[in-house]
Amino acid sequence: MRQKKANLIVCCITFSLLFFLTTCTSNQKQIETKEKESIMGIQLTSSAFKEGEPIPSKFTCEGEDISPPLKWSDLPQGTKSLALISDDPDAPVGTWVHWVIYNIPPTVNELEEGIPTAKEVPNGAKQGMNDFKKIGYGGPCPPSGTHRYFFKLYALDIELGLDPGATKNDLLKAIEGHILEMGQLMGTYQRK
Repeated sequence: MRQKKANLIVCCITFSLLFFLTTCTSNQKQIETKEKESIMGIQLTSSAFKEGEPIPSKFTCEGEDISPPLKWSDLPQGTKSLALISDDPDAPVGTWVHWVIYNIPPTVNELEEGIPTAKEVPNGAKQGMNDFKKIGYGGPCPPSGTHRYFFKLYALDIELGLDPGATKNDLLKAIEGHILEMGQLMGTYQRK
């Protein structure tokens, strides 16, 4: 009888702990989601495609493979520079980086179509290394199926000391704790 009571107590404690841990994990996810939503204040758009729509082939490996036009508004006060990352989370080898560009001046509110694939661009921004092992933009080129391509713009409270050619990971480390707000635009592509 004592063994049954002891087993019952252990089961109750285990259940209570699991319930508590599940609730804490759920609350943590809700907090992280709210935090992310609270910094999503920049409106990022493109005249080439709308949110969730296909990216025209002109901006892919099947076309001219040039960067699409991007425009933004609603930068927060105190923005010292902007950084942009474009990547594909649906790539078979894991997230594939298509573009890393940073130290975009806060006075700039757009990137025109066809930004040169140079270490530094005319507006003073620096470009990083993509996963094609090239500087600048490399367009969508999925091996199969429809992939999603995210363009994420970060408003930062600092100008970065990164040299041209930085990777996405280099950039993410450098901007940690310096993101004021961000904006995001997602387009899709499937090879013909």
